Amino acid sequence: MKGTPKAAAKGTADFLFEIGCEEIPAGMLPGAIKELKVILEKYLAAHNLGSGAAIEAYGAPRRLSVSCASVRLKQPDEIKEVTGPPKSVAYDAAGKPTRAAESFAQKMNIPVSKLAIVTTTRGEYLSARQVILGRPANEILEEILPRAVAEIPWPRSMYWTGAQGLHFIRPIRWVVAMLGGKTLKFCLGDAEAGNWSAGHRFLGKAKIPLSGVKDYVQKLRANFVLVRPEDRKQKIEGELRRLASGKGLRIHEDAHLMDLVTYLNEYPSGIIGGFDPSFLELPDEILITVMRDHQKYFALERKDGSLAPNFLAVINLDGDKAGHIRAGHERVLRARFADARFFWETDQKCRLADYLPKLAAVTYQEKLGSYGDKVERIRELARWLSEQWFASGISKASVGAADLAAELCKCDLVTEMVREFTELQGIVGGLYAKAQGEPEEVAWAVYDHYKPAGLEDSIPRNIAGQAVALADKFDSLVGCFAVGLVPSGSSDPFALRRAAIGIVKILVETGLPVSLPLTIARAARSFANESRKIAVSLQVEKQVLEFLLDRVRFVLKERGNLAYDEINAALAAGADDLVDAVRRMEAVRGIRKTKNFEPLAVSFKRIRKILEKAGPDSGWKLSAVRSDLFKEEAERELHAQASATMKNVEQQKRTGHYREALQEIAKLRPAVDRFFDDVMVMAEDEQIRKNRLTLLSGLLSGFSTIADFSEIVTVDPGK
Repeated sequence: MKGTPKAAAKGTADFLFEIGCEEIPAGMLPGAIKELKVILEKYLAAHNLGSGAAIEAYGAPRRLSVSCASVRLKQPDEIKEVTGPPKSVAYDAAGKPTRAAESFAQKMNIPVSKLAIVTTTRGEYLSARQVILGRPANEILEEILPRAVAEIPWPRSMYWTGAQGLHFIRPIRWVVAMLGGKTLKFCLGDAEAGNWSAGHRFLGKAKIPLSGVKDYVQKLRANFVLVRPEDRKQKIEGELRRLASGKGLRIHEDAHLMDLVTYLNEYPSGIIGGFDPSFLELPDEILITVMRDHQKYFALERKDGSLAPNFLAVINLDGDKAGHIRAGHERVLRARFADARFFWETDQKCRLADYLPKLAAVTYQEKLGSYGDKVERIRELARWLSEQWFASGISKASVGAADLAAELCKCDLVTEMVREFTELQGIVGGLYAKAQGEPEEVAWAVYDHYKPAGLEDSIPRNIAGQAVALADKFDSLVGCFAVGLVPSGSSDPFALRRAAIGIVKILVETGLPVSLPLTIARAARSFANESRKIAVSLQVEKQVLEFLLDRVRFVLKERGNLAYDEINAALAAGADDLVDAVRRMEAVRGIRKTKNFEPLAVSFKRIRKILEKAGPDSGWKLSAVRSDLFKEEAERELHAQASATMKNVEQQKRTGHYREALQEIAKLRPAVDRFFDDVMVMAEDEQIRKNRLTLLSGLLSGFSTIADFSEIVTVDPGK
């Protein structure tokens, strides 16, 4: 085992735990391995059984495993000081023990003479040392391992020993649980813990006796099980590269598929197959999707990047010397490709736009109507966005292209191709539009309009696609929030989090001017104008905006190299135009380490607290600061400098020079410091107090339009 010492430390032993079961879905295995490791680390730490050795967790389709080279054989004894009654109660005036002292000694199972007196903050008290003997590790592990298994969070689970029995993702067939080579005693369902595992379902022995951690990996490997995922992945990558290079080809890279086949197989081997070159007349996207999503095959490319009539498959066997498995895979793929060609030719018999009326019969959401209704809303919003952009000087924004792309974007949902290969929705629409002679800009817009599917995905490649993608995502957010389909926990059936992230990525990466509140309101109008007349309240619009801003914080923190307080400071100053807000965040980041910025931020926090304590501004705010009420030079100086600075800041803001504007604001720091040193804000004279509060209020509001300084996290200078 990795990291296994030559000999365990005295008082420790190696620990091995394996759950053997029916095949676990490949997509669930990585998460389950990670969760089991975390859960057992938590239990070992809570019971003080860890000795510093790392816990390894790994798994394959038929097993989850955990091992540790060194676990304590017994908990350390624990000594506790138990406080009893006060000395004044425990002893009488002659210094003899009272009944209280005797009762305490009896409770602690020690003679009175062994009691001690300790001094506490409350006075002198009796005290007794209590030794809690540590329990043997095997007893503790026998209790915690079944609980740990029950705590693994599965997307769904099953039970097979009765409704009150153990719930697990698949029926458990065997359990290995050993400490120092000795078997632990407990059951998981009907399976009793033992010292034997099982090899590969077809190639290995049904029972493999184990002595512990030291021979676990080796014995399973000898029985055609590579228990460590990294070993399986390394074997797959090596064999596939060898097979591809042998044909002078290269693998069409697919990280997700590589992870999937790693967890689908216990002893993976690669094979290469071929198909009729005539299928290459179909678009690459269709061929690759059929191979990847339906057959778990890797596509192969020639040196020029074009697809080759070959594929790579990963099988859960030790090779295919006779070629029978390869022939079977080729036969299955040929049938799948034939289906795809039939769908392609059948769908092409009518134009993409002719499918539009059929969308009226396809439900998007019960309360939100059909996909036909959704298309009309997307068209309206995409046109409006394009009009806004064209009016702002973006000449590439075409209202006509956006409208046509929006009209066609969902038509492929009722084609034969997408009914069979749902992963191709959008892509098929774009391919059909291109094949039928629609403008290239429109075809690509339809092709891309579901993008981006996540943080790592690309955005639509042209402005028409960006308009349709934004319209589609805004429509989904506003509509679902309006009818109460708000994401909660892991439940997000309409992928609204992904839609919000997509909006953020498109706006940040393109720099397109979009007012988030106005666009939400415009999408809401579309619902109100429909025959259903779904009312979207201002409260719902606000909810959608806050949901979007949460995704803004997530995306910019993950990808923008921005701190959360920089993001919050800029958003607090205004979140209407996201692109503008990002520029303000970057300006804050650019100057936050200058000598005046963070001290000024501390002062702004102080100003905000003073104003909050003063109560509603209706009770103290004057219509304007009155210079005749100034009593101290420091307040007169601050007012004069703030007025002059405000003019410079406004000029810098108009030209978009936010960093320079913030630098101007930061120069106020000495004047603000002098103000707080020399001026009593909450003066006894009511008018003077109101005037000073009005001065501070104007300072806070006037200089918080780029970023709210009070949101910046600062280091307390007193620490």
